[in-house]
Amino acid sequence: MTDSSSDEAKDGSPVSRSDKQIEKRRTFLRSSFKVILCLLPIWFFVSYGCGILFRDWLDQNFPSVGNAPFGFWMAQQGSIICFVLILITYAVLMNRLDRKYSSDEGE
Repeated sequence: MTDSSSDEAKDGSPVSRSDKQIEKRRTFLRSSFKVILCLLPIWFFVSYGCGILFRDWLDQNFPSVGNAPFGFWMAQQGSIICFVLILITYAVLMNRLDRKYSSDEGE
């Protein structure tokens, strides 16, 4: 278990394996928070914005879906469909992050 010269911190001091693991976990958490912070505004806009705030505007400026005005449809069905798509996107992105940051865990 000897450290090689590549296992040095920016200041030149040796870095232990636990320091590398801690940094790797921090990077993973930062990346996962970025994913969450990118998806939350989309969820908010679709569920709150399209369903409540912009419902009248959507009714006037978009075509009807079946017999329902578009704003009503977004409040009832569109936000649910978008939420499911956000969940799928979140699962795919987090699986990528898990593979990226857990691939070196055995070392």
